[in-house]
Amino acid sequence: MTLHLRSAGTSLVLDLPEDRLPVVRHWGPDLGDVEGGDLADAAAASRTSLGSNTHWILNDLPVLPLPHLGWSARPAVGLSRTDGDAFSPHPTGVAHEHSRQDGPAGTTDVVRSLATDPVHLLTLGTELRLEPSGLVRLRAWVSDDREDSDDRPAGTTGADLVVAELTPVMPVPDAAVELLDTSGHHLLERQLVRTPFSPGARVRESWEGRPGHDAATWLAAGSQGFGWRSGRVHAVHLGWSGNSRHLALNTTAGPKLLGAGELLLPGEVILGPGETYTTPWLYFSWGEGLDALSHRSHDWLRSLPSHPQRPRPVLLNTWEAVYFDHDLDTLKELADAAAQVGIERYVLDDGWFGSRRDDTSGLGDWQVSAQAWPQGLEPLAEHVHRLGMELGLWFEPEMVSTDSDLARAHPEWILSDGAGGAPEHRHQRVLDLTAPGAWDYLLEAISSLVERLGIAYIKWDHNSPLLATGHMTSNPELGTRPGAAAVHDQTLAYYRLLDALRERFPELEIESCAGGGGRVDLGVAERVQRVWASDCIDAHDRHDIQRGTSLLLPPELVGTHVGSGRAHTTLRDLDLDFRAGTALWGHMGVEWDLTAADEPTRERLAAVIALHKELRGVLHSGRTVHADLDQDEALRIEGVVADDGSQALFEIACLAQPLTWPTAPRPLPGLDPRRRYHVRLAAPPYPELERQAGWMGEDGVVLPGSFLTTTGLALPVLHPDHLVLVRATAVD
Repeated sequence: MTLHLRSAGTSLVLDLPEDRLPVVRHWGPDLGDVEGGDLADAAAASRTSLGSNTHWILNDLPVLPLPHLGWSARPAVGLSRTDGDAFSPHPTGVAHEHSRQDGPAGTTDVVRSLATDPVHLLTLGTELRLEPSGLVRLRAWVSDDREDSDDRPAGTTGADLVVAELTPVMPVPDAAVELLDTSGHHLLERQLVRTPFSPGARVRESWEGRPGHDAATWLAAGSQGFGWRSGRVHAVHLGWSGNSRHLALNTTAGPKLLGAGELLLPGEVILGPGETYTTPWLYFSWGEGLDALSHRSHDWLRSLPSHPQRPRPVLLNTWEAVYFDHDLDTLKELADAAAQVGIERYVLDDGWFGSRRDDTSGLGDWQVSAQAWPQGLEPLAEHVHRLGMELGLWFEPEMVSTDSDLARAHPEWILSDGAGGAPEHRHQRVLDLTAPGAWDYLLEAISSLVERLGIAYIKWDHNSPLLATGHMTSNPELGTRPGAAAVHDQTLAYYRLLDALRERFPELEIESCAGGGGRVDLGVAERVQRVWASDCIDAHDRHDIQRGTSLLLPPELVGTHVGSGRAHTTLRDLDLDFRAGTALWGHMGVEWDLTAADEPTRERLAAVIALHKELRGVLHSGRTVHADLDQDEALRIEGVVADDGSQALFEIACLAQPLTWPTAPRPLPGLDPRRRYHVRLAAPPYPELERQAGWMGEDGVVLPGSFLTTTGLALPVLHPDHLVLVRATAVD
């Protein structure tokens, strides 16, 4: 049987044979009304002639290729029983089922397939979903089909089934000759990296218990030189907040492949009779250019029940204003200054609990410090609420200081390899969320503060990697074992804790922070309402950080802050217009001691915050767009365009001295070529900009979208690390 599934400009053509899991014949542009006999011939048209010593698996490659079918490249499935049996699954019957599910965003096509192996007493399964956004989601699972240790054919044993790897793959066109993913480090996350799609494998892995600051984000394969607006590109992303693997395979025969899966540590998943391991969801997207590819994940996230529905409150975070120096009068004065400039949410960061006067102690003791806050947090909460702002609070629930009451009371709650564990990072270790009592302690400690103080928002941090982290105690209810690696269990427990808090407090919003941008993935994005892209809020570096993050997440989920004039992380001095104009493009916030700012500075900040509030309706619902500027990384033209093309906001930014200046006119991407637009400055230019372009007068210009998207606008001669904001409004 062959299926042709269609949604949002995407076609997915699947063969569903009786001897293997689904075979992807086409994934990409909509093929139109292709049905019946044409589909029946799709398999024949896809088969090439084979050379000597090659196998037909190369023409009929399923999403889980197996050695018994002739697959001799990197294994997609790694299984064995503890006695060495079942190392090569050999399903003899495959059943497929196609259904359609209606949801708030439209109809989803679902194909579930089960491949049974009666000899090895196991079942492999897959689920493929074509979402209304055109995003393809895929997961796989393996089940141990023994009912008990005696239910086995003669000659086999009753040993448990060890899962080492389950990595589904999908083919990409042969024209995909270039790869793109992201890398980086703390304070410089999600930098774009291009490599040739050369023979062999590109494997991107995270071994630190989270995606990491160097996460692949999307692993994309496309035509030579593909950009934001042009060049066909396909990509894979693993929606998982633990250890992960992304891979691009270019074998010497057969199709090029993209795949991903959880990176399992030895012994993390061992199945007993009747137990199942299911992979995290893999997300596959494609587009004519990276903008179109990213829109599919943006649309999918916006369709989720967890996605924020109300306007994103502009917030102030106290960290870079006061650090650990908590004083009620100082923080009330900061709240007054925040309210004056239009802040709507006030977030008290690290230092309010236990012995936490610096980063050497106190993590895990989630009780308000009587030393730092002799009257409790109630006076600050009441002051913030009187000013009309929401209150947020910082937590780092998964970590524990060795110098803490919690660690002294429950040393068995600390993850370790049994021989001392990994070296301490920032004087902290990792709390085992599966240890009996630990998860419940965190849920109750956080919940009591949320209830008592009226907390609307949690900044949830996660600073240390999970290295040499194993269970020190067992939890029979969860099946955890002392001495076993714990990243898989820890990740699932983290998800359960997020889900439980949201169930108790449906209006509570949570931010995912991991030493900045170390946990940015679609698994956590299903559960949180904000992601912290980086601890670096230097507007120069933030341009690249936010650009890479926009590949995966829409602007309303990405925290973007205005920092002080001198960046704390880079010591770079930048003007307020550039800092605020950069922070405008996400869930805007301020992280700066506003009490030290003079009145003109506060007024200018208030004006940009007011502009953000005026435009956040389109900023947080429209399409992100990026102009391709001939590899001139000094210039950026980026923006957001309303779905219906009625309005748009762009920034023209200069990050360094361009090679050519003045430049030729440059297009504004994403506008409707059939409409006419009034184009003008969205805010006054920075005072030192003397050489303005002709369209920058008080009245602006009115031009057809066809002109703006092809020829575009002449650029003003900007100074490095400066920008102008441009507004386009349809007039017909």
